[in-house]
Amino acid sequence: MGSETDTRDRQSSADRGSATAASEARDLVTLSTGHEIRLPLETAATVTGLLLPADSDAVVDLLPAGLQPVRVTPRRAVVTLLAVEYHRIGDDAVGPYDEFAVVLAATPERARPLVPLATGEYGGYVHSLPVTTDPARALGAEVWGFPKSVARISHHDEGRRRTTSVVEDGDHVLTVDIARPRTWPATRETTSYAVRDGRLEALSTHMDGRFGVRPLSSDFEVMVGYHDRSATLRDLDIGDRALAQVAFEGTVTYGAGGPVA
Repeated sequence: MGSETDTRDRQSSADRGSATAASEARDLVTLSTGHEIRLPLETAATVTGLLLPADSDAVVDLLPAGLQPVRVTPRRAVVTLLAVEYHRIGDDAVGPYDEFAVVLAATPERARPLVPLATGEYGGYVHSLPVTTDPARALGAEVWGFPKSVARISHHDEGRRRTTSVVEDGDHVLTVDIARPRTWPATRETTSYAVRDGRLEALSTHMDGRFGVRPLSSDFEVMVGYHDRSATLRDLDIGDRALAQVAFEGTVTYGAGGPVA
């Protein structure tokens, strides 16, 4: 009896080991640059951003099938501009980098368009995402389908203000100057949408750190440049009064992502 029990225990342990190895193999992703990352991916980041009203028709034109804009009025949607510094990516699998995200607040088409803004139950479709390194571009594009490109991104801090400029292909894309609100400890779950291999996918994002929000502020400036991407930003007709200015410092953990039902 003891021998049979030992055999079953060894077999069970072997099965668990095989299952763990298989799970780890599925979670390990090798990028075209040769870097290996494991999902979920935990990063350490500093974020400064704006939630701005924008022309809803222009936002509709930029969203993929399956998503609709979140509206603050029947004719105004929401666009988020985020200047991000990543200080750590996983176990330093990819070196630190900067990015600038243009995110369109969106929700699946089955939801009523004005409800998500009141409840906070909405996500963001990543329209553009310039980054400062090629491994960073490969990470976003190959793992999640984010439309990343390599650009020069510079930050300048003066007191609680941050100015971020983006230059791509030698042309000025935009410069954003934001007064950072004060922060307090908090956690938040968000959803990001992207199109990968022609399929709309969603991934969960968990944020844990210090958040700051300043609603209905005009203490910022957005200067749109002359890059091809700048024309799209100009067409969005963003307002001169932000719905909110935001700041965050802490960890951001990205899930694997999957198709939107």
